[in-house]
Amino acid sequence: MKTRPMRVEDVDQVHAIERLSFPLPWSRESFIREICEIDNSRLLVVTGDEDRAGSPEDSKCEVMGYACWWEVVDECHITNFAVAPEHRRKGVGGFLLEKILEDARARGLVRATLEVRLGNAAAIALYEKRGFTAAAMRPRYYPDNREDALVMWKERI
Repeated sequence: MKTRPMRVEDVDQVHAIERLSFPLPWSRESFIREICEIDNSRLLVVTGDEDRAGSPEDSKCEVMGYACWWEVVDECHITNFAVAPEHRRKGVGGFLLEKILEDARARGLVRATLEVRLGNAAAIALYEKRGFTAAAMRPRYYPDNREDALVMWKERI
């Protein structure tokens, strides 16, 4: 596996994973805006094999997962994180999360935060395994079903 910055050419694959992963998916346009217009936004994809040389069509690899995060002063705010269903529970999520934290640390950031649905036990376990701890609750945060969000922090990245 390897990570690289997300490109506009990746958005179709990323959006397909997004639609399979979330009841309120980001739009294609949201990903493109994050890539092209938001200066403090960082986006990574994880792929399974090396990009092949050749034409732009040949350089596409399967996107196994992706993450979006914002650099806010000295903090890494993870805004979106998903792994394709066929690649879950195979270490892809942990690999991607470690790469986000490595990138944030290299940029001089010192801590990280995210919000996760309270009912998403697999995601919470992944974040806890990587040193995130529950810090607060946002009651009825998600508009689709009014589910609570758990706010998690990692104080030292």
